[in-house]
Amino acid sequence: MNKKKIVVTPGDGIGPEVTEQALIILKEVATRFQLELEVEEMPVGGTAYDQTGTPIPDETLKACLDADAVLLGAVDGPKWEPLDFSVRPERGLLKLRSELQLYANLRPAVIYGDLVDASTLKRDVVEGADLMVIRELTGGIYFGEPRGVEERNGERVGFNTLVYSESEIRRVGKMACEIAMKRNKKLTSVDKANVLESTELWREVMTDVVKDFPEIELNHMYADNAAMQLIRDPKQFDTMVTTNMFGDILSDAAAMMTGSIGMLPSASLGGNIGLYEPVHGSAPDIAGQNLANPLAMILSTGMMLRYSFDLGQADDLIQKAVVQTIETFRTGDIMSPGKTQIGCRQMGDKVLETIKTL
Repeated sequence: MNKKKIVVTPGDGIGPEVTEQALIILKEVATRFQLELEVEEMPVGGTAYDQTGTPIPDETLKACLDADAVLLGAVDGPKWEPLDFSVRPERGLLKLRSELQLYANLRPAVIYGDLVDASTLKRDVVEGADLMVIRELTGGIYFGEPRGVEERNGERVGFNTLVYSESEIRRVGKMACEIAMKRNKKLTSVDKANVLESTELWREVMTDVVKDFPEIELNHMYADNAAMQLIRDPKQFDTMVTTNMFGDILSDAAAMMTGSIGMLPSASLGGNIGLYEPVHGSAPDIAGQNLANPLAMILSTGMMLRYSFDLGQADDLIQKAVVQTIETFRTGDIMSPGKTQIGCRQMGDKVLETIKTL
């Protein structure tokens, strides 16, 4: 059997609940595809801070660097908001992405089966929509220097720096083109080149990168227009690539066409070790109540099987099982008339039962 080591960081809020269900599915599918998994659980985020005083202990970082892939539940919550910025839970996640050199975040937004009725958008707008948002992950305004809060002229001023190097843009652009080639060869690059010099460079470099992929149809779109178009006509998009902050915003907007952010998985790639996590947050208001939707986390394990372990058929199996399961059963966030509402653990059980029949 092929043997792989994964580090699991359940994190905060609903993270442990959805991770538990995803691991049950992952182990079943891995066995079917003759993949032997060594699973090591490590703390990250607010939970790690409570245990060790840091959102990402050295032991967690070392384990992740020694793994074949990392599976992360969720981080953050109001409990840790009073902490100094440097030790808040999300800083642990950002450091992990940086240390693993994960410069591209892949966020598919797909209508699964008849989930179209759970979307807040009209059926004719979202039915058949299938797009991939590729977000640059280790540069831009989230990492740029200088940054901080200081006093100027007798008042506090907060400032951040939006900065991109040509090499940062080029590498994520190349990955976006490679992914677009495997889809419908249509790529939309999103920027604000009309007002931001850093994204004027983004547009220039992206245009140059696509020259090596003559089959790709490239178009540029300003971020504000892209946000509107995602809601107005999401089917016009196939593959979308954009900056760290714009990608953060636009991928969450794309989530609404699927009915719930609880349905969106993601893969963070670039270095030798991929990081896989649901797009949703830690949802502390429903944590521990068996109300969370585990499907984004389950689908994230499918992305791990596809992108880190080259088991696309295993990912296909998981997606098929999810589609069949939600024909009958739904968690509260995607509930529709005529369906049976169940909890987090029960949803995991139903997906597992479906997989065993396929």
